[in-house]
Amino acid sequence: MGTVAAILTTVSFVPQALRIVRTRDTHSLSLPMYLVFTTGVGFWLGYGLVLGSWPMIVANAITLLLAATILVLKLRYG
Repeated sequence: MGTVAAILTTVSFVPQALRIVRTRDTHSLSLPMYLVFTTGVGFWLGYGLVLGSWPMIVANAITLLLAATILVLKLRYG
């Protein structure tokens, strides 16, 4: 159940990240939300590392990469 949840929540960011990479349009995204979300995912990744939970580690590492990409593009393109 946890693995399925991890896959679904991680994959949900792919369309948004691809759209932003292609269009460079980030105006409708909330900067505070992505700052808080990316920080939270970083903490989830740390928690997964402490627990040694591979599904949690892999899912949050990928989600962190996607969210950080979106955040960097938001900071760059506004």
